[in-house]
Amino acid sequence: MAAARAHYARTVRLGVLDIGSNTVHLLVANARAGGRPTATTSHRSVLRLMRYLLADGSISAEGVKGLVDAVTVARDRARAEGVDELLATATSAVRDATNGEEVIALIEEALGQPLQVLGGETEARFTYLAVRRWFGWSAGQILLFDIGGGSLEIAGGADELPDLAESVPLGAGRSTVQFLPHDPPSDDEIDALRRHAASVLAPVAERFAALPRPDHVVGSSKAIRSLAKLAGYPVPGWSGIDRMVLPRRELKDWIPRLARIPADAREALPGITADRTFQIVAAAIVVERAMKALDVEELEVSPWALREGVLLRYIESLEY
Repeated sequence: MAAARAHYARTVRLGVLDIGSNTVHLLVANARAGGRPTATTSHRSVLRLMRYLLADGSISAEGVKGLVDAVTVARDRARAEGVDELLATATSAVRDATNGEEVIALIEEALGQPLQVLGGETEARFTYLAVRRWFGWSAGQILLFDIGGGSLEIAGGADELPDLAESVPLGAGRSTVQFLPHDPPSDDEIDALRRHAASVLAPVAERFAALPRPDHVVGSSKAIRSLAKLAGYPVPGWSGIDRMVLPRRELKDWIPRLARIPADAREALPGITADRTFQIVAAAIVVERAMKALDVEELEVSPWALREGVLLRYIESLEY
């Protein structure tokens, strides 16, 4: 019966469009009910929307145009890939902008379909789902860190859904704009961001302290993967590039070195891609402070994150 059911399960071609604070990222995957999604195409447009935030919290006209253009390119790419359904989501940059409703309307017009705007806790829950599926039930209690351009998500639990999920405005792009305006940043700017992050994270850490001690502490964002390639090491006995560990001590040691290097020279470092050069210092500071606040010494890197979580949740709605 199980074999027959799997044989007749319909395969669909899905696109997940993640409109984030740093990039507009399209993931195309083949999926079927009960099966593991298979990614076939990944396309990114780098925006760094935080550069276009005005003093009143709105996204500038230039930023809106760049966003709509990137969404249009992704829409056309999805159509060219023969996507059966496009799952379009937006996170903190659009969600928190004072002109967010106007921007959402323009995005929906470009897409020709509704846009799902994820709240911070929902974003954390989708990402946690992806990490849980990647690590499996045997992983036990999981504590998740995911840093984007606009926010930092933290979630923890032992089941399919987290027992606790929170989002705080400590994203790498947001923190860079607010606290590290100079390139390279000064020691005073770095100290100010450290103090701010510690203050924001203190009450969050108290709430997570009520959960059981995690069996696995996981980092799932592109920024954390970049930092792991810079300051971490591969999982022993594993040849896959994504199975990395990021120790807090090594990360903390790298922060002053990273901060002394101008942004346009950071790309020469291991793991630091062109779209992360400007905000990687803030990402390192916030992640290190989060690890300290929650008494974590190292993170395991997960290759699955928000996009995979959205995809997995949709697959659950498919019928055999």
